[in-house]
Amino acid sequence: MTNKRGIPPYTARGRVEGEDWQAVADALNARMTRKRMGQQALATASGVSVATLRQLQHGAQGRRVQDATLAAVARALDWPDDHLIRVLVHAEEASETASGQGEDRGGPPTDRQILAVLLRIEQRLADLSERIAPTGSPRTNGGNDNGPAPTE
Repeated sequence: MTNKRGIPPYTARGRVEGEDWQAVADALNARMTRKRMGQQALATASGVSVATLRQLQHGAQGRRVQDATLAAVARALDWPDDHLIRVLVHAEEASETASGQGEDRGGPPTDRQILAVLLRIEQRLADLSERIAPTGSPRTNGGNDNGPAPTE
């Protein structure tokens, strides 16, 4: 499968000029620490082997890592699917810094960092909304939140 120019789609991640695997490792390790999640728990949640996670935690030294693998790990850590790919190509600073929870790199956050944080907040609110949405029958008191309808 190729595009109009005969170039195959890029789906694998290996060593490519300009990619920062150490930034991925730093973001991954910081998030795992913050969430108190070990390798085995992350492997189970993401469907990625412990060996692959270990490689990612050490900067993916010499390994090819599929985009789908990075997406699965990101999803298991409550990040958007493309978060680790963006960290890898410097489209986004390391997650904890972008969200204001890491070391201060000096200077104000960039528009991309702010947008990334807002998108994560929006996704988190949507997730929380789904969790607390009533699963039973609809309200019968006219939809207000003033308690139950008065009885006569």
